[in-house]
Formats: sequence, structure tokens, C-alpha cells
Amino acid sequence: MGARLRGWLVAAALVVAAACLGYLSTRHVWTADWSTGRRASVSATTRDVLARMHGPITITSYARPGNKLRLQIADFIHRYQRFKPDITLDFVDPEADPAATRAAGITVNGELVVSYRGHKRYLRELSERTLTNALASLTRGGARIVAFITGQGERRPDGSQPADLGTFVRQLEARGIRAVPLDFTQVPAVPQGTSLVVLASPLTALPAGAVKALVTYVADGGNLLWLAEPDAGPLGLASLAQALGIQKLPGMLVDGQGSAIGLTDPRVVAVSHYPAQAITQGFTQTTLFPAVVALARTALGQWQVAPILRSSAKSWNQIAPVNDQHASTIRFDAAAGETRGPLDFGLALTRLSPDPSHDEQRVVVIGDGDFLSNADLGQAGNRAFGTRVFNWLLGDDALIGVPPTRASVAPLKLTQRGLDTFAIVFLIALPVLLVLIGLAIGWRRRRR
Repeated sequence: MGARLRGWLVAAALVVAAACLGYLSTRHVWTADWSTGRRASVSATTRDVLARMHGPITITSYARPGNKLRLQIADFIHRYQRFKPDITLDFVDPEADPAATRAAGITVNGELVVSYRGHKRYLRELSERTLTNALASLTRGGARIVAFITGQGERRPDGSQPADLGTFVRQLEARGIRAVPLDFTQVPAVPQGTSLVVLASPLTALPAGAVKALVTYVADGGNLLWLAEPDAGPLGLASLAQALGIQKLPGMLVDGQGSAIGLTDPRVVAVSHYPAQAITQGFTQTTLFPAVVALARTALGQWQVAPILRSSAKSWNQIAPVNDQHASTIRFDAAAGETRGPLDFGLALTRLSPDPSHDEQRVVVIGDGDFLSNADLGQAGNRAFGTRVFNWLLGDDALIGVPPTRASVAPLKLTQRGLDTFAIVFLIALPVLLVLIGLAIGWRRRRR
């Protein structure tokens, strides 16, 4: 009788313990992510962005019911809700009221509208980078204005030609960044409220008034991205280069290191290792630059200069012209004034801002504009690197660490022999083992 009572007491204690654990689980949550690449969690950078957002966030998804898309969206948003519980997710059937859906500007099934403090962002891609970028842009309130200088054959921010930047700029606009043209023949200076000016590979000389306005903008503390090109000729930008304390080396940068990854044209510079700087921190993707001019510093001045792109030891600045027929036969010529690599062709400049409303002024000069063009943006890590450059120039340093994509699901692949072994173990051996254990326990009890 005592043994039976002890058994009942043990069972009762287990039930009470289970009830206590169940109650505690409703009060305290602990989650562990064991998925491949930790794809079920958000990055530390995303958590920092969420911590800076005070107030509720509303996310509306225009996804048709009856498919897996709603479940995928809900699961993805739940990762954010774990760190910010006042994120609300609502679903709207776009087919229930097509007119209202079109009026809201929705064109894609599953499109998200993220609302925060009266501002909205529209997302057509479900990824941590796009959503975190949208949330960060919402914390800034209004759109950031990026002015692209036009009028001298520069790469157009809204163009669809291979050399234009339309594809990349549309990505910026999806993050709440407003791209506007800046023609100095129409305006005498950079408009107030401009967050960044981009000089993207002009083909002809800038008017003297445009150069003066640009130099004044930099002198007053404006942020600048200058995409230079080799053999661009005299463009009247010597005063701008002097103000920044840099110069272009003559000729075109060629690099034999690209042959290691299958590149046959030495004019295409491949970079997979980067000098340490905030833009390149943690960046491991390979970037490709089709036509590059090397850069050098000319004076120390007030600027702190850090390289962000550097060629390999197998590179040099080829001064003699290179064409497609002779690209494979070029040779280093020290007598012509060529310089062996490694050579820098991307520089990040910082200094204490002359504008009292800003702490730091930032400038990036890159000796190539093709890597962001419509034709080459999809090459390797070009898009990701360009995004990092703009994030840094716009002061969105936190977004530089957001992973571009989540890890894909790793499928379990078994051979036929593996499948047979799996079936024998779990469908035959394990059940038989459990039956034998049960019989052994029963036989032992009967002997007592």
C-alpha cells in the first residue's frame, strides 16, 4: 500500500510540476534559433533599430487568402514582434476591393505597407534588409534628398540605358530616399535640405559656375559621392580634387588577380579583400569594377582619408591605351611612369563638419561608376557594396551591418541506402525495441 501511495504522490507531483512549468511559460519566453544561418532570427543591427523606435508600428499586407504567402509573412513579422510587441500585422484581401487596392498604390500580391508616426513605406520584397531599412527610414520622418548632378552627360538616376543608375536608384527610393536631378544651369547652388550630392561620371567639362557651387557645397560641410572615370579628360574638377586633397593617377588600372576567378580582361578589377573602414566592416562579397582609375592623396589637410577599395599586388596603372584586341598582351612599363599596385581606387574622407548642425562631414570618391550601372549592378556583390556606401554617406551606419538576405533552407538529401536505413531504424527497429522494453518491465514486475 505504501508503494502505491508513493506512486500516486509522484504522479501528482509531476502533474503539479508540469502545471507550474506551463504557467511560467506564459510569463517568460525563451527562444533558441538552431536553424541554418540563424534564418529564423533577426540580426543585432535590426534589434538596435527596433529599440530606437518608440510607439506602435502597423504593417498591412495586401495578400490574397488561401495560400502560403500569408503564413510566410506572419512568420517573418513575428521575428520582429518578439523584440517589439507593439508591431501590428493586418491582412487585406486585394481582390475584395480592387479599386481601393489600386488607389493605395498596391501592385504586387503580398506587398507590405509599413506605417509609423504618420509616415509610410511600401515593400515588395520580404527580407530583413528591406524591412529594417524601411523602419530606419521611418525613424527619420521625411524622405532624404539625394541630388544627382546632370547636364554634362552624367549617369542618369532615372535612366534605363546600360550606363545609367536607374535600377540602383529605384532601390534607394524604396527605402524612402528621394533622388532629384541637380542642374547648375538652372540653380546657382545646391538646394537647402540636400542630404547628399552625387557626381556620377560626367562626360564633358562642368561649367565654371557648377564647379564653384560644388566646391562651395563641400566647403560648407556637404556630403558628396564622386564616381570618377579613367581617361575622362579635363573636366574642370581640379579645384574639387584640390579641396579634397586627392588626385587621379594617369591611365587605367589593370589587375591580373582577376584571372583567379576566371576573368580574362585585366581591365575588370575584382576585389574580395577590403581595407578596414566602417563601409567595409564585415563585408566579404566580391565586387567587380569594369573600368577603374587609381586614386592618390596629395595633401593631408583637415580630411581623414581611409581607403575602401584597393587593387592587388598584380596591378598597375596602365598609361598606354588598352583596347579589346590587346588587353591580354599589356605589360607593366616603369619607364612610362606606371606604378605597381596595390593601388587605392576608393577613398572615404571625413572631417569635423563646418556645418554646426552636423557632427561629421563625409565624402566618398571611387574611381569607377560602372559598378552601380544598370549593366553591372547585378555582378557579384556590387549592389550590396553600393548600398553600404550610400548608407554611410547618409549617416545610416547601423544599416551597414544588416545582412542582405536570410539563409536559405538547407534540404536534407538522402541516398536510397540512407532512406532504407532510416526506414529500418525508425519503422522496425525502434518499435521492436520499445515492445521488448515493455515486455521486460512487465516480466520484472510479475516476478516481484
